[in-house]
Amino acid sequence: MDLKDLYRDVILDHNRQPRNFGALTGADAQADGHNPLCGDRLTVWVQLDGDRVTDIRFEGKGCAISTASASLMTEAVKGKDKAAIQALYEQVHALLTQHNAEADASLGKLAALGGVSEFPSRVKCATLCWHTLNAALERSAAAVTTE
Repeated sequence: MDLKDLYRDVILDHNRQPRNFGALTGADAQADGHNPLCGDRLTVWVQLDGDRVTDIRFEGKGCAISTASASLMTEAVKGKDKAAIQALYEQVHALLTQHNAEADASLGKLAALGGVSEFPSRVKCATLCWHTLNAALERSAAAVTTE
């Protein structure tokens, strides 16, 4: 199987069966995000222990890349602290925006998002969840938009 096929399969799987999907009752923080170009909308809820995410869930409607990215993100950040989440976001952002960026093995399934870099208009779809998570972690009341 070709690596691109494997990545495509991961994206399709996480779109069809998103992990950590649904509201999180008793969340410490939440944020709403919107990508007006694509129509993606999502809410991210986090449960925190200090600055460590102990649980995270999301809900919303969006394109396959937006949904898969949110699903992959929730799996990747659970149990991590804010600094580790920021470092992970920076790796993912580089993978999405730098031409021919190589996925670091530490990204795990998040490496599947690397194919998005071939479609610059879809980068906002893949990063919406990360910006929304950041707003939740900062406990920002403002809705996030990727305009």
